Amino acid sequence: MNISNYIKELLSREEYSFSMDEILAFTNKNKVAITSELARLIDKGEVVNLRQGFYLIIPPLYSNFKKLPLALYADKLFKYLDKKYYVGFYSAAKIYGASHQQSQRDYIMTKTPKLIDIKKETTDLRFFTTTDWPQKNILQKKSNAGLYNISSPALTFVDMLRYQTKLGGLNRMLASLEELYEELNENDVKDLLSWYDHKSTIQRLGFVLDEIDMDSSITNLIYAKFETMHTYPILLYPNKNEKPGSAKNRWKVDVNIKLESDL
Repeated sequence: MNISNYIKELLSREEYSFSMDEILAFTNKNKVAITSELARLIDKGEVVNLRQGFYLIIPPLYSNFKKLPLALYADKLFKYLDKKYYVGFYSAAKIYGASHQQSQRDYIMTKTPKLIDIKKETTDLRFFTTTDWPQKNILQKKSNAGLYNISSPALTFVDMLRYQTKLGGLNRMLASLEELYEELNENDVKDLLSWYDHKSTIQRLGFVLDEIDMDSSITNLIYAKFETMHTYPILLYPNKNEKPGSAKNRWKVDVNIKLESDL
């Protein structure tokens, strides 16, 4: 069986990625011959070498974009890497309908050790890493290629706040957060509060939600949690060269930037 026929067979099963080991198991060709054939398919734009030993198939539907949606290969990629993961940040927000920030980059949270980001032509994957793997709030969604892991709306919201300095700043994401707020529900937030212990992020979460909808039942849930914590004043936008001053709000958040949403 040649590689093109193998790819057609995969596509017939709605599989959009494969590893070198899989090809070797299905053909009688040696690795040199397979690599040469793959190189021709890569030149034709039918295959992308995502990382060493792992490839994406670009079917005609996506040939103009030269990019495959993350949901079609994320789970298989991380099974190949043997690592925990979830689709998160702007990528998760977009799936939930908060698509104001049209980023061409995809974002994934993984467990340590850190992965090197991938940037190849139209494929741009950024990996964040945590040692404190979420106890809850990782959901499974279905794509044409099967199930994949994604942060819940509540986990997506706090992840974006916690890593705001690496995501372009709070004002860049504020419109997306306002849209994402519509997807929050009490059970999701209760699950988050049952294990999430990053105090400063909870403070920023409460403050931002007050700006969006002060009297919501969700904000009240978070404030009940906040009242049980021993907290200090913090900056809304983290800055190692700036110390928090007086905070004129119930979350002890020193508003050191002007919030400007373009919604």
